Amino acid sequence: MPQLSVMLQGRFHIAFATEDLKRMKAFYGGLLGCTEGRSAENWVDYDFFGHQLTIQQVPRIKRAERTYNPQSNIPSDHFGIVLEWADWQRMRDKLRKVGVRFLVEPQLVMKGQVGEQMSLFIEDPDGHAVEFKAFENARDLFRRS
Repeated sequence: MPQLSVMLQGRFHIAFATEDLKRMKAFYGGLLGCTEGRSAENWVDYDFFGHQLTIQQVPRIKRAERTYNPQSNIPSDHFGIVLEWADWQRMRDKLRKVGVRFLVEPQLVMKGQVGEQMSLFIEDPDGHAVEFKAFENARDLFRRS
């Protein structure tokens, strides 16, 4: 497949279903502080750190079993946000202060390698793994070597 000759810019969008929209609103809007956008009785849009997150209430969800990457022991299926270094520390401290259980404890990963970063994982009320990470130098996000 040929590549586009210009670099396109955009915002990421993710959508998923829940059986309990009220509980998800308390997590994403309340705990994480995401601003609510358009919404209706059975769905809500959030500004998830500059990106669009849509959560739709459905009567029943079939849950998939969580799988982990055997090399890193992190959830293979997850989404998240790359924060600035100081913002990551503030989020880590806020989550600790309110007693959120970490799925993966805050830690430095890939130490000494290209891609060295701080990372933590939490679960939303429906069990989706959400990662918060930060690079000391933001330009390292896509650095290859």
